[in-house]
Amino acid sequence: MPHSVRRERARDSGQVALEYLGFLPVLIIVAMAAVQLGLVAYTAQQAGTAARAGARGASLQQSAQEACTTAVSDWLADGTDCPPSYGGDEVTVTATVAIPSVVPGWDFGDATRTATMPLDHRADE
Repeated sequence: MPHSVRRERARDSGQVALEYLGFLPVLIIVAMAAVQLGLVAYTAQQAGTAARAGARGASLQQSAQEACTTAVSDWLADGTDCPPSYGGDEVTVTATVAIPSVVPGWDFGDATRTATMPLDHRADE
């Protein structure tokens, strides 16, 4: 193989490494966006679970807040709020769970879900 061809290939491989380093920040941003989207979806699912558990607990004359925080993942429990609302023969619980962020300083708000269940009148008897 001629000496000039080897020198040209070596120069090309250095160019590929520089192009990869230039594209690396774009790949990191796309990966972080995918992780954040997964966190949003997971938190919304956990809010639904918390609302149903809180409504069931409140329908049995137990603490809706305790049932909600027990139903969600431990690392989401501190940012969970589940106030019950009684009306007629049913209770409605709206669970609000703070969405964690992978980017410090960015706030993605809260995931909110609502569940309604009938009150269990057997506890009154």
